[in-house]
Amino acid sequence: MGRRYVQYFNYSYKRSGTLWEGRYRATVVDSEHYLLTLMRYIELNPVRAGMVVAPQDYPWSSYRRNALGESGPNADWLSSHAEYSRLGRDDADRQEAYRALFATAIDRGDLMAIRDCTHKGWALGGERFRAEIEALGQRRASSKGVGRPRKGEGNRV
Repeated sequence: MGRRYVQYFNYSYKRSGTLWEGRYRATVVDSEHYLLTLMRYIELNPVRAGMVVAPQDYPWSSYRRNALGESGPNADWLSSHAEYSRLGRDDADRQEAYRALFATAIDRGDLMAIRDCTHKGWALGGERFRAEIEALGQRRASSKGVGRPRKGEGNRV
């Protein structure tokens, strides 16, 4: 059944390959430093993709809940993260602060770090955070650089 549907779908939409070509991607995140940036990144994805003009226009976004306080079938099951709760003393303050986060573009360095860590499965955070994750997971959580290590000054031939 699956193969037949894929053939039908590909023929209908003039495409090739599997329907789910990329793999699921996730990364461990230092919430204190990156969570709100990641929330902006995720909620701006439909805007960057040209699907909507503003984040509140995307029906499956949590933006309307976080920035506008709207509830409804797509927002009632959401719970606020502690970092979001720290944005203000009450809902109105938090919503205003959240909207203010979207007034500026995401820093290019942060954008590259988010994409790099997510695509490569590395931990997103500072050196100390990555070291903690490496110790807990007993596996590498960040890049060790490209290429072989350079020879020291005393090791030259």
